[in-house]
Amino acid sequence: MFVSLQHKVIMADIRNFPFFRHLRAEPNSFVLRYHRGTLHSRGPGQTFWFRPMHAAVSELPINDQHLPYIFRGRSSDFQEVTVQGTIAYRIENPALLAERVDFSIDLRRGEYRNDPLDQLATFFTDHAQQIAMRYLATMDIRTLLSDGLASVQEHLVGGLRALSFLSEMGLEVVDVQVSSVMPSPELERALQTPVHEELQQVADEATFERRALAVQNERAIAENEMKNRIELARQERLLIDEHGENARRKANEEAEKRAIEATGRARTGKIMAESKAENLTLVEGAELAIERERLKAYEALPPSVLVALAAKELASKLTHVEHLNISPDLLGPGLMELLRSGGKK
Repeated sequence: MFVSLQHKVIMADIRNFPFFRHLRAEPNSFVLRYHRGTLHSRGPGQTFWFRPMHAAVSELPINDQHLPYIFRGRSSDFQEVTVQGTIAYRIENPALLAERVDFSIDLRRGEYRNDPLDQLATFFTDHAQQIAMRYLATMDIRTLLSDGLASVQEHLVGGLRALSFLSEMGLEVVDVQVSSVMPSPELERALQTPVHEELQQVADEATFERRALAVQNERAIAENEMKNRIELARQERLLIDEHGENARRKANEEAEKRAIEATGRARTGKIMAESKAENLTLVEGAELAIERERLKAYEALPPSVLVALAAKELASKLTHVEHLNISPDLLGPGLMELLRSGGKK
């Protein structure tokens, strides 16, 4: 089976006038002008006046023609294969080809009377299909699918350029491209199944690995969080211990300070007490000495004087006396003694 597509060809522009007509061809068109059956002029991009009753014109495209193709063949293991690509060819000798293929145009509308480009397309694709089918029949389907593009293209280029009658017709193969070599849809699905399963297995393994990695990462995160909590607890314990140590140190320092202050106060009190006791001892000793001296002075005095002195001392101590009883026994001896002492004087 063969399918080809032709590009639309731009034809010459023909204008109709009474008794005469004017033709203007594009630069990529080669025009052969015949007058009364004789070649009158030829060349690309012709422009001329002519009388339609005595003229004939052939127009050939001299630019590269690209011919898309699609055809099917069978591999050596009887599997259907579809080859798709493009053949590029060029008319190398327009005058020679015009002798083999009819390129004459309608002198009123400027269109081909026949379909010469379709004939060339059929010619090229028929030969390309034969070359490709012979090559496909020698290769198994897996080989064709693995490296079929390059190999099929190489055989098509070599086979078409080896056709000697192409040059005899004035044609030249410019290039051959193979865009795809495809099996039948059923075979393609069958071949894709193991690959799909393998890819799915790889995808599943990747998914499992991602899940395992995610679990491992979560475990690592949990371990890090636990380590962080343990480290924070340890730091907190150290902080508490440090606070306790600081409190104990502060308490010890306060106790030592209070002990030092108490010791200082005790020493100061002791010194003051010793000084006070020493002063008191000195004062009491002095007072005792004075008292002793006074007692010694009193020892030489008579009893009446001592009584008088006692009364005087008592009178100096008393601030208010309501009544005083003096017995004769108390004053008698004193008065008598006083009178004796006064008489003597």
